[in-house]
Amino acid sequence: MTAPTTLPPSSPPRLVATDLDGTLLRSDGSASARTVRAIQGIQQAGVEVVVATARPPRWMHDLVEVVGDHGVAICSNGAFVYDVVNRRVLSEQTLVEEVLIELVSRLREAIPGIGFAVESSAGYGREPAYVDLLRTPANAPVADIEDLLDPLPGKLLARAPELEPREFLHRVVDVVGEQAIVHISGTGGLAEISAAGVTKAASLVEWCARLGIAASDVWAFGDMPNDVPMLDWAGVSFAVANAHPEAVAAATYRCASNDEDGVARVLEHLVAGETTLKA
Repeated sequence: MTAPTTLPPSSPPRLVATDLDGTLLRSDGSASARTVRAIQGIQQAGVEVVVATARPPRWMHDLVEVVGDHGVAICSNGAFVYDVVNRRVLSEQTLVEEVLIELVSRLREAIPGIGFAVESSAGYGREPAYVDLLRTPANAPVADIEDLLDPLPGKLLARAPELEPREFLHRVVDVVGEQAIVHISGTGGLAEISAAGVTKAASLVEWCARLGIAASDVWAFGDMPNDVPMLDWAGVSFAVANAHPEAVAAATYRCASNDEDGVARVLEHLVAGETTLKA
């Protein structure tokens, strides 16, 4: 599939949903000035914007400019709907405690050296054995997983650094089965586990229902397998040029890469009412 030369032959969307890392943000994690202007432009044109990300709520506070005045983000792969501006969880879908404890036990048996962390409405906590990819927040509790379940987490994180990342993820998926969902968002060797049925797409569907917006009125942008259900559901969807093959297969169109402001380019032409995509 090649990048489109024309915008989709459909009515303008009522809502735009976009992934962040690898899609809207550049590879260094920043939002370009062009992207910020494009987001502001479509909001001023009356189009709703929803960010749908694997990031937890606590990672959204420096990105208010890309969610705009409404400030709504679907976080942790759908576990939380978060009001970024007011720093308030609007809704959450957590793991069931009994299921979580069973999964942790089975994963420990199957994968020696595995460590766990959690993301909840209260923030982040980890086990001593969990090797953090980033610096652990100063106030984050470090304890056995059983002591990190109040409040219940929306996302369970798992890593086993001694295993090759692909092999590790395969093993986690095999153990988890249908008891939960293992999301793959591009962070090497990290399994992100949510309750069964919890995805970006499922939370987006619920949010759009609240607003009275149909799938046909939604444009979605993404780059990784955890974006696939959202790209499938939206009436029009774009995979950025750097996208994973599964995202490419799910999307109806391609656009330029995240480092080339691909999402912003589409949104600029949408606001301008143009039909041809240019650089």
